[in-house]
Amino acid sequence: MGDGAHAGPTTHDVFNTPLKVDPQIESWKTPDNYLGRRLPSEPELPKDMKVWRIQNSGKSYGGVVSRAYGFEDSPDAEALVLGFNTGKEYRAVGIGRHGNVLQWGYASPPSKMTDAGRKLFVNCICYISKFKDVQPLVRQTGYPRENALRLAALINQIKDPNFFKNTFPAELQSKYKGKPDGLVQYYLDDYDLIYRPRAKDGSSPFAIDKDIKALGLDSNRSIATLEKLIGLLNDREHADAARQLLARYTNQSERSQDQWQQWFIKNKDRIYFTDFGGYKFLVAPEGYPVVKP
Repeated sequence: MGDGAHAGPTTHDVFNTPLKVDPQIESWKTPDNYLGRRLPSEPELPKDMKVWRIQNSGKSYGGVVSRAYGFEDSPDAEALVLGFNTGKEYRAVGIGRHGNVLQWGYASPPSKMTDAGRKLFVNCICYISKFKDVQPLVRQTGYPRENALRLAALINQIKDPNFFKNTFPAELQSKYKGKPDGLVQYYLDDYDLIYRPRAKDGSSPFAIDKDIKALGLDSNRSIATLEKLIGLLNDREHADAARQLLARYTNQSERSQDQWQQWFIKNKDRIYFTDFGGYKFLVAPEGYPVVKP
């Protein structure tokens, strides 16, 4: 990491306990990489950004702990601080938590940290200690849907014909050849229906789930969709489609509608959807700490 972190809300525990962190805000020029990597669905960025120093290493460059895309799509992960970086996108993670792992991206020793940086470091250690027995829930088996937009915008810039083989179906590559804006818009129009089905050749390109769309549903990741699919198991006309979609988006093996309904009622408050975890509805264990709003 470089020296800076993006200014943001300071209500989280890592800014307040046991020590009060008082970031000293500065104005830094927005890096060119932020502008070049901004998703088409994201707002324009200002010319300058509010930043505060965690360390004084003297580095004029810096990476990240994790990309922003999909980092918080499961209850085991938190982006605690967004890192000011010179290589990736805005919102990339400078300090994060995954289960019981603290991901601290700043390399300087305390002697080269700012006062606010040292206090934040102490608070983060205290904070992660609360999760010592909390194992991560999700291992990466998929790529987040943001990648469909990010990579669609680059189809004219990346010349390797094999680069997009596992990203976009051949028919879409042909249809939108030389038209990145059109491909981006294709995915934006049905953004909440993006998933990655396994093709016969073993690839998993980003696709729009037309099966869900045919049922009049506009999302594959909302709890309301899951509940609707379970209800459709009693609809003779749509039961087969609902059963197929429940198999696609869960790891459950319930057979009857009653069994599905009982599973849903029991676990509703702990069900979450994860792109990283394979485009699935999963269930957090009972008592698993969920600290995000």
